[in-house]
Amino acid sequence: MPLKRIIEQFGGLEVVESRCVTDEFVDLVFSNRDLPSWYNILAEQLGDPIKPQGQAPSTKDLELTSKTGGIRIEQTLFEKQLDSGTVIAKFWPWKDNRHTTLRMALLLKG
Repeated sequence: MPLKRIIEQFGGLEVVESRCVTDEFVDLVFSNRDLPSWYNILAEQLGDPIKPQGQAPSTKDLELTSKTGGIRIEQTLFEKQLDSGTVIAKFWPWKDNRHTTLRMALLLKG
């Protein structure tokens, strides 16, 4: 599942800044006013978050995200296992309370 195919599902939503979009890594900034829509689409594609915002990350969460900047208590983490690897997606809320970064990665097996 290339990440670009997941990102296509967000077609009608505004992206404030597109930092990187490849089949293996995505880094986008969006407005918090659209957060429910972004959340719902990701949940449809990847399932419910394995670590919701406000929950302390587990050791597994930290290991899973170690190559992509880790995960903190204020962030949300989604995960989906695939034959080729694992897709993870993180919402990183900004301190301005107006923006969130979506960072996704395809972690290939091996």
